[in-house]
Amino acid sequence: MQFYGETLSSRLMLGTAQYDSPAILADSVRAAAPGVVTVSLRRESANKLAGQAFWSLVSDMGVPVLPNTAGCHGVREAVTTAQMAREVFGTDWIKLEVIGEADTLQPDVFGLVEAARILTDDGFKVFPYCTEDLVAAERLLRAGCEVLMPWGAPIGSGKGLNNVFGLRALRAHFPDTPLVIDAGIGRPSHATMAFELGYDAVLINTAVAKSGDPVGMAHAFRLACEAGLLAHAADLMEERDMAVPSTPVLGRAVLA
Repeated sequence: MQFYGETLSSRLMLGTAQYDSPAILADSVRAAAPGVVTVSLRRESANKLAGQAFWSLVSDMGVPVLPNTAGCHGVREAVTTAQMAREVFGTDWIKLEVIGEADTLQPDVFGLVEAARILTDDGFKVFPYCTEDLVAAERLLRAGCEVLMPWGAPIGSGKGLNNVFGLRALRAHFPDTPLVIDAGIGRPSHATMAFELGYDAVLINTAVAKSGDPVGMAHAFRLACEAGLLAHAADLMEERDMAVPSTPVLGRAVLA
């Protein structure tokens, strides 16, 4: 899998928030073997420098980092956060979030396109957190994005893929654009389904971090992603409205 010309070792992306301890986070990353970990910019305390300790932990994992602008509700805030993240994490990759609605954390597609254009002009490789809206997707691509990250469901909801029709349409309209399901995945089966639809990667956070066994769940998602990829490559059977017997009826004995 390649994003912006860089090859990843896995199509599973893993978030680093909400884990109960740094040790559980590190063990979960090892169990998931993700191609990327996402991190949010945190302002460091002038006295404790807590942010430096977290960055040291992430660096020691040896996994590529995708900073994000989580929690930003406006274009200026998102752009400034991205610029700070580039300095802190030393990468021009940025997962761009511009939240437009507080209850669902739905992206503000208008602000998202504007921020994406500003950041791509500034040399960033933008991964926009968006909806499955086809028009918004086209605008983001025109703004310079080479990857799209549509939500499956609201962030942290665990509802899976709410709009399968819309996600399938997005995949069909942009067959050559890397697409990542971001947000809403709650079960390994949801991740498998995303790959069966032809999506290129998935981003998981809450479903792993807040499960009863984050390490075990991370491993489960790793296997689910592999299963979905293999199923898509093997060409899934089409659904049918009627039953089709698996045993041939020709040659069956006829009793008078």
